[in-house]
Amino acid sequence: MNKKILLAILMIMLVLSFAAAQVNGPDPTKTGVTSAQQKLKEVSISKFENAGFWYGIFPRDDGLMFLRSFPGSPLDKEALPEEVEAGIVTLDQDGMIMEGDNYVLGAKVYFFRRGVINFAIKPVRPLPVEGITKTISIWVCGRNTNHRMEIVLSDHFGNDAVIDMGKLNFMGWKRLTVAVPPNIVQRDYHYNNKMGVSVSAFNIKCDLDETYGNYYLYFDDLRAVTDLFAEANRDEDDMVDSW
Repeated sequence: MNKKILLAILMIMLVLSFAAAQVNGPDPTKTGVTSAQQKLKEVSISKFENAGFWYGIFPRDDGLMFLRSFPGSPLDKEALPEEVEAGIVTLDQDGMIMEGDNYVLGAKVYFFRRGVINFAIKPVRPLPVEGITKTISIWVCGRNTNHRMEIVLSDHFGNDAVIDMGKLNFMGWKRLTVAVPPNIVQRDYHYNNKMGVSVSAFNIKCDLDETYGNYYLYFDDLRAVTDLFAEANRDEDDMVDSW
């Protein structure tokens, strides 16, 4: 086969695989694999039902920031089967969420002037994730700006890792998903009682040309795909190293 044709085919396959990854998000079964067996499970970290559990950090000289809860939900969002079975979330006859997940967190920023401005939205306490986190996703309602969003993960030793979640240049609701890189240490058998990570903040890196007027942003349903193999397969007579 002609080398140019072969090279063209390889480039097309590479582009198609990259496009599929962008649509479907990172594959948790192939993210940070360090053992032969895994037990992956999607878990809910926060549903953003109460704005009182969150607060904003914004420079006072650059503007004002407000947080509020609003009724609403992304239409494409699906409830976790475990929560439906446990009665945490109830569905109607069409499979739409009726109760248990009816509010979103809204953030409003009023800019005083243009500038290099960043702001953050943080939980009152870091939100721990059980097991070894593979991917993290969140529904975001953007306003088609070039601002970028980051998620901050913390371990038990106070080390923070910042992961870019991409630009907010879209209208309406979109589910943003990122893989947790393997260089973030989540398990060390020298510290058996200090494993996993916690969600500490969401940073918004504002684009200079967009820092004027009002900016609105909404969040809903923070989830993680986590590996619970070690927790699920622990021997019943094993000792707990937490004393």
